[in-house]
Amino acid sequence: MKIRLNRFLAESGVASRRKAEEFIKEGRVTINNKVVVELATLIDDENDIVKVDGEIVKPEKKVYYLLNKPKGYITTTDDEKGRKKVTDLINTKQKIFPVGRLDFDTTGVLILTNDGDFANFLMHPKNKIIREYKVMLDKPITDEDKSRLVKGITLDGKKSKFEKLYYPNKDYKESLIATVTEGRNHFVKRMFSALGYNVKKLERISYANFNVKGMPLGSYRIISKEEIKKVYEDFS
Repeated sequence: MKIRLNRFLAESGVASRRKAEEFIKEGRVTINNKVVVELATLIDDENDIVKVDGEIVKPEKKVYYLLNKPKGYITTTDDEKGRKKVTDLINTKQKIFPVGRLDFDTTGVLILTNDGDFANFLMHPKNKIIREYKVMLDKPITDEDKSRLVKGITLDGKKSKFEKLYYPNKDYKESLIATVTEGRNHFVKRMFSALGYNVKKLERISYANFNVKGMPLGSYRIISKEEIKKVYEDFS
């Protein structure tokens, strides 16, 4: 993949992008043994050999993890309050981060990676990445309200809706499956709250076609490059 040289250096841990630009301007960087000084230079991160001060720069290996997030963990890489973080559950030496957020008490599918491009692809609204949630409400929802949430209500000053909303068990109308393409914070909870319902329990059961069936809470697995490629194919 072609990427800017300064970004490659930053992602490889050599220096910040700004500092990497200084290295380039100073003539300390070579591509395939040729000095480059143009900041806009693009490289093939899989085939070109990049050196800084004569030392080969090895690109950081991209890693992808699928976690079945348990309650009691926050989706951040740092917390001043010392709370448990989802990154604590992944055994890796790579510096990874969660893609998007799940609330402290929300469980289910969470992707963690060090690939900023993939994370941006999943979170960008234009790609309409599908998220599916199992919702438990404090009371049965009326058919009228269920219909309103699919047709659309006003939230944050704009029309907002669930793509689908259905009952796994029609005799138990406190429990629903909600399909959304929205990534706004607390979106599912706020949609129901807007019509007077409190979400007692929330589990994300799928995200970009990934699910955690058969995976105990707190467990994780590595996502293969083939699976990543399929996500791009399915949602591009």
